[in-house]
Amino acid sequence: MKSQFTGPVYVVRDNIDTDQIIPAQYLTLVPTIPAEYEKLGAYAMIGLPDALYPTRFVADGQLDSAFPIIVAGKNFGCGSSREHAPWALQQYGFKCIIAPSFGDIFFNNSLQNGMLPVRLTESEVDALFYDSALPGFRLVVDLERQTVSTTDGSKSYRFEIDETRRQSLRSEEHTSELQSLRHLVCRLLLEK
Repeated sequence: MKSQFTGPVYVVRDNIDTDQIIPAQYLTLVPTIPAEYEKLGAYAMIGLPDALYPTRFVADGQLDSAFPIIVAGKNFGCGSSREHAPWALQQYGFKCIIAPSFGDIFFNNSLQNGMLPVRLTESEVDALFYDSALPGFRLVVDLERQTVSTTDGSKSYRFEIDETRRQSLRSEEHTSELQSLRHLVCRLLLEK
């Protein structure tokens, strides 16, 4: 994982469970088969109700999400322990979820799969919810400094992460490059 990344945020409410992240009917996709791994991300967050989330995490017909960062309410990733949930999010450009709390299994699966779950206080997440309504709102997540900041630097929040896990994410920087290459190969195979 890169030490620092910037991007627009996708905002979701409290209690987004793994069924909403990747519904059960897509769990038959096998991530070790390139064409199926490619499809997995297309279904990321597809279980969210359209009425509440008119902007999709992955737009129809797209292979990548425009949102590398999710700002979520409490208890993100609750529900069943499916590892497909972090795989689906990661496949389509997801790098970080910021929330006051996470489902324990989802939190650990995310870290084990090279994604950064960031715990901030409820008031800090509420401030990000409020700011996310501004046009062009983007965040900077810095793993080295352990901060989440607005791009203009007007707000910055510190997060904690176990040093062993932080180093593990940092050492996966080369793995991210390999995943990008795998993603490209999968796309080329699907285009044939």
